[in-house]
Amino acid sequence: MTPLFTYLCRLGDDRLILGHRLSEWAGHGPILEEDIALSNIALDLLGQANNFLHLAGQVEGQGRDEDALAFWRTDVEFQNTRLVELPIGDFGFTMARQFLFDAYSVHLLDALTRSSHAELAALATRALKEDRYHLRHSAEWLVRLGDGTEESHGRIARGLEECWRFTGELFAADAVDEELLNGGVAADLAVVQDRWLETVQEVLGRATLEVPAGDQGPPPNVRRSNHTEHLGHLLSVMQITARSHPGASW
Repeated sequence: MTPLFTYLCRLGDDRLILGHRLSEWAGHGPILEEDIALSNIALDLLGQANNFLHLAGQVEGQGRDEDALAFWRTDVEFQNTRLVELPIGDFGFTMARQFLFDAYSVHLLDALTRSSHAELAALATRALKEDRYHLRHSAEWLVRLGDGTEESHGRIARGLEECWRFTGELFAADAVDEELLNGGVAADLAVVQDRWLETVQEVLGRATLEVPAGDQGPPPNVRRSNHTEHLGHLLSVMQITARSHPGASW
């Protein structure tokens, strides 16, 4: 695998898996408007995943398209962070995770709009427009829940604490990041992390919430095969139609 292929799979897989998780709320949202909003955000993320994985397939040059990369890889081949594969939990957990990822994604994509790779920069520019809305949406829910009732405050605070130990992985640079950063292709994750933390602190302040005191976790390279047990179960659901009817199209 080339560094660019791996990098594009990371971008695509994070959004593919999180989009699938959000789709699990369809028909189960706390109110009708939010049920529709989460479904639309899931569709945005799946569209972004489609674009990044399509480009990854072109870069790989082995005849695999975005569908092959989504439905015919095993869990050990997926490059997503563990944060996005965790079960949806309650609504507080879902919105805490969504906010933390949205803040990361906005600053990452903003940096990638200036990538030396023209196609990647174009995809980042398109996705950034959607992700700014996603961030506004999740931040508003964080404030609404955090500065709401005692029950809502407690639930969103617990969601943040549960997610916090996985956030360090978002900014764990490795040889892939370093090689592409030197070529002007990738984003500087240290800069992204600083901007992410500024956003997190500002929104949590408005939400009367504290930044979790726990460690963000060591930055091991978990994007290769060190996933949680939840990813395998998710993929068995997500991939069952394609694997049950190989070669089918519609």
